[in-house]
Amino acid sequence: MTTTISHAPLTVADRCDRCAAQAYVRVHLDGGKSLQFCGHHFRENEDQLRAIAVDVQDETTALANG
Repeated sequence: MTTTISHAPLTVADRCDRCAAQAYVRVHLDGGKSLQFCGHHFRENEDQLRAIAVDVQDETTALANG
């Protein structure tokens, strides 16, 4: 069975699960769960998160354009 992951754009209402700053990355986990991170906290934990992620939705390019 193939699971489709929806990539709804992150908005200003989406907050980092570590510090409540605006989230720019959504890490999709097995079982349909996800975590959201600001750019700082994602970069700080990127290797560990990518190791457990099913998919990573990275919108940090918006930071350079903002």
